[in-house]
Amino acid sequence: MKITVSNLTKKYGSQRAVDNISFEVQTGEVLGFLGPNGAGKTTTMKIITCFMAPSDGDVMVGDFSILEHPEEVKKNIGYLPENNPLYEDMPVLEYLEYVAELQGVPKEKIQERVIEMVVLTGLNVEKHKKIGELSKGYRQRVGLAQAMIHDPEILILDEPTTGLDPNQIIEIRKLIRELGRSKTVILSTHILSEVEATCDRILIINDGKIVADGTAEVLKQQAEGEEMLRVQIADAPNNDEVISSLMELERVILVDPIKELENGFMINCKESAETRKEIFKLCVSKNWILTQMTPIETKLEDIFRELTTN
Repeated sequence: MKITVSNLTKKYGSQRAVDNISFEVQTGEVLGFLGPNGAGKTTTMKIITCFMAPSDGDVMVGDFSILEHPEEVKKNIGYLPENNPLYEDMPVLEYLEYVAELQGVPKEKIQERVIEMVVLTGLNVEKHKKIGELSKGYRQRVGLAQAMIHDPEILILDEPTTGLDPNQIIEIRKLIRELGRSKTVILSTHILSEVEATCDRILIINDGKIVADGTAEVLKQQAEGEEMLRVQIADAPNNDEVISSLMELERVILVDPIKELENGFMINCKESAETRKEIFKLCVSKNWILTQMTPIETKLEDIFRELTTN
């Protein structure tokens, strides 16, 4: 089921928590929704799930508008909020049965769905305990189970791996990927490696505005207007001459010596492949020995920092 966000705005007085954003998420797509704290991620998710009304704009979930048919929208969405509110005095199984009934799961299928969710989220060992007795990681699993209990077309997951250990994170990543084959998933997280491992597409929001939208590879390519090369050159008279010669190359922007690497330089350049050819030719013409030339890959962390730091 497709999600279409159109000119969405949320105001708090004069402040715009979400500022006229538009985007789409297709069926079978896992969208990583990124941004610093206060960027507008959670507000956007709450609006999509009908927990909050927008100041302007609309969201279409399939054929249903959040403004005109909020009840129909809610039926098709499973939501795991950031703070994962749970009834701590209820046993896990009783709570999941309760949520299934609230979500309109037919009575004859409730037990089947509960068992399926217990297995799917790895709750079997802890299923008879009260939720308040569970570790944070297992409470997060209960939150995931309740979000999926009614087999919704859309999953909105706000920090779904919070509190999980590394093994649990890998399991949940795998689960989200599997769910994303047939469902529409919006995943918010601060763990950028998780986004690269899990999401088909990344949307970055900052100060309520969308600042990037694309796959990890596309975002990296867009950021690679300037690239970094780690170079080591031997048999040159001195570093000053090397730096001066490198700076004369057409695509080289900046050259810095690397203190911990003898005769080493970090080169900021455009069009890395062409620059590497120019550096090689320069070394040949100067009778210098090029002992190292390594492209430094642009990381998602670098892109995120550049787009969200004022």
